[in-house]
Amino acid sequence: MGAHPLDSLTGEEFSRTAAVLSREHGVDAGWRYASIILQEPPKTAVKAWRDGDPIERRALAVLWKKQTNEVYEAVVDLNSESVDSWTHVPGVTPNFTLDEYHDCDHAMKENADVKAALARRGIHDVDTVLFDVWTYGGAVIPEQWRDRRLGWIDLWMKAMPGGNPYAHPVSGLKIIVDMNTLEVLEIEDHHDYGMPDVDAEYVPELRGITPREDLKPLEIVQPDGVSFTVDGTEIRWQNWSFRVGFNYREGPVIYQVAFDDQGTQRDVAYRLSFAEMIVPYRDSSFDHYRRTAFDIGEWGLGYMCTSLELGCDCLGEITYLDAVLPDTAGQPWEIKNALCLHEEDNAVLWKHVDPDTGAEVRRQRRFVLSAHATVANYEYLIYWRFYQDGNIECEVRATGIMVSTPMEKQGDASATGTTIDLRTYAPFHQHFLVARLDLDVDGDRNTVVESDSVAAPITEANPLGLDLNTVSTVVESEAQSGRTFSWERQRSWKVTNPDKLNAWGAPVAYKLVPTASFPAMFDESSPILTRNPVIGNTLWVTKHHDTEMWPAGDYPTQSVDDSHNGMSAWIADDERLVDEDVVLWYVFGIHHITRVEDWPIMPADTISFWLKPFGFFDRNPSLDAPRTTSDHCAPALPGTAHDEHEHHGHEHHGHKHDHDGHGHHHH
Repeated sequence: MGAHPLDSLTGEEFSRTAAVLSREHGVDAGWRYASIILQEPPKTAVKAWRDGDPIERRALAVLWKKQTNEVYEAVVDLNSESVDSWTHVPGVTPNFTLDEYHDCDHAMKENADVKAALARRGIHDVDTVLFDVWTYGGAVIPEQWRDRRLGWIDLWMKAMPGGNPYAHPVSGLKIIVDMNTLEVLEIEDHHDYGMPDVDAEYVPELRGITPREDLKPLEIVQPDGVSFTVDGTEIRWQNWSFRVGFNYREGPVIYQVAFDDQGTQRDVAYRLSFAEMIVPYRDSSFDHYRRTAFDIGEWGLGYMCTSLELGCDCLGEITYLDAVLPDTAGQPWEIKNALCLHEEDNAVLWKHVDPDTGAEVRRQRRFVLSAHATVANYEYLIYWRFYQDGNIECEVRATGIMVSTPMEKQGDASATGTTIDLRTYAPFHQHFLVARLDLDVDGDRNTVVESDSVAAPITEANPLGLDLNTVSTVVESEAQSGRTFSWERQRSWKVTNPDKLNAWGAPVAYKLVPTASFPAMFDESSPILTRNPVIGNTLWVTKHHDTEMWPAGDYPTQSVDDSHNGMSAWIADDERLVDEDVVLWYVFGIHHITRVEDWPIMPADTISFWLKPFGFFDRNPSLDAPRTTSDHCAPALPGTAHDEHEHHGHEHHGHKHDHDGHGHHHH
C-alpha cells in the first residue's frame, strides 16, 4: 500500500483490482482493460491528510467487452477489496492499448487479403512491413462502422533487416480494421506512387559511415554524492519539495510542490502534468486526412514511456525510478528506469564584478525530472526543471522520424509539405501540448491576472514617449476562460493570492511565461477544431473540480466534440474565478514546418515554458545559494586574461555507465 494518498498504484494493486472485478463481475479473457489508475482522493481530503492518518486506496478501471464493445467504468476499494461502482458508459471508445497495437500488427501479417494487396505492389515479405494502426476521429469515421472499435492502418516497409521501419511508406494503401475482432473491414487501394529510392537510414553502420571520434570525453562527477533526497515518492532538493507519481495517461505527475522560504513551507502547486497532446497533420490528401493523433487521450503517454537504461539519456549521478502499468488483462508490467532524477550545472545564477571588492558569482544548479516517450515514429523527451531562484521550467524536445510521403513523379512539389528526398515530401503538422497546471500560490484561493505591457502616449508628462506601463485584466469567470497570447503586448499571466501580500504590499504571485505558443490556424467550422476546441486558445482558466482532468474529453477516441466532458462542457456554467481554487491549461508546442535537415532522423526541436515567482518572495530567494568551492573551478593561471574555466559539472557522452544496485552512476 502507498505511504501517501497520492502514491501511484503498485503492480500488486493492479492485480488485486483485476481479481476483484473478475470475482464480482465475471471479467474474463473476453474483456480488455483500457486502463487502471489511482482514483485520487478529493484534493480537500489530501490537503487535510496528515502523516499517520489512514489512507484510502481506490482504483478506477476502464474496460470493455470485446464481443459487444460495451464500456464500463469500475471503482474498486482496495482496502475492503470491494466494488464501489460499476457503470456502463454508452457511446464512447476507450483509449487504444499497446497489446492491441501488437496484436493488430501480427493479425495483418497473417491476413490473406492483406498479403495479396501487398503482393500486387511487389511486396512479398510481410516481415519487412510495419502495420501502424491509428485511431479514428469522429468526423472521418465511415458511417457504417461508427459503433465499432475502429482502427485505420498505415503501412511502411523496411529496405533491409534492422533498417528504418518508417523509410518507405506504402503510399495510397490503407486498411480499416475492427480492433475487437481484428477483422479487415476494407482495404483501401487509392493510388500507387511506388517507392522512391530515398536515403532514409540513420544508423551509421547501415549508412556505411563511421561516426567521428574527434570529441574528447566530458565528465560529470559528484564525488560527494547528490544534493537531493528521495524518500518514498517525495523528493527534496535545495528549498524545493514535491512528490512524483506516474500513470498510463499522463506519464509523470508532480504533486504538492512547495518552497522552503527561510523556514516556512510555502505552497506553489498542487499538481503539474500533461493532460493532452494533439497532433493534426495539415494535409487533406488521401494518405493524411485521418492523421490527427490525441497521443495522451487516445493512447496514453505513460504507456509509451521507454526505459532510460537503453541509451545515454541522462548523464552524471543518476537516480532512476521505475514505473509500473497495467496490461489489457489488468496485470502489471514494468518500465525499468522510466524516470530520471539528477542535478545539472547550468552556467551562472547571478554575478557582479565590483571594481573594489572583486567578483561575486554563483553557479546555477538545477534539479531535473525527465521521461522519454516513443510515440510510433516520434519521440517526446519531457523535462521538469527546478531552479534555486524559485523558477520551474518545463521543456519538451521532439525528435524521431518524420512521416514522409511519395509524390507521383520527380519534380512534383506539395503545397502542404517540404520536399525532403527523391520524389518525397514531409507534410506540415502541429504538435499541441496541453499542460494542466493546478497552482496553489500560498494556498488555493487564487485569482488569475492577465498582464499586458503598453507604451503610454506622448504627453506633457511623457514628452519622449519613454513611459511603459503594465495593464492588468482579471480573469473573472469562466466566460472569460479562454485567453490568447499577444506578442505586441508581451502578455503573460499571473496566478495571484490577493489575501497574501509581500513585504512591499503586492499580492504574492507566480507568473506563467508563455513561450512556444502558436495559433491553431483552423477554420472555425473545421471538425478537427470542434473535436478539441482547447487548442483554439493559448490559455484556459477553470475552477478546480476533482473530475475535470481531460480537456478534449474523457474519451477522445472516435470523439466528435468535447461537449459531454471537456473544456466546452466545463466552462458552460461560467463559474466565478476570483479568489477561487483555479487550474490553468496552457497550450503550447511545435508548429512544424518540416525541414530537409529533419530527415532521416530529426535533431531535437526544443520548446519550453516557465513558471516564475513574481513578488512571491520579498527579494532574490537565491542570495544564500552555496558558493562553488575553488577546487571545482580551474584557477586562472598567471598572465591569463580570464578568471576561471568551467571545469566540472558537464555532460559526458563518451561511454555507458555502470550501475550499482541503487541505480546511481559511478565513475
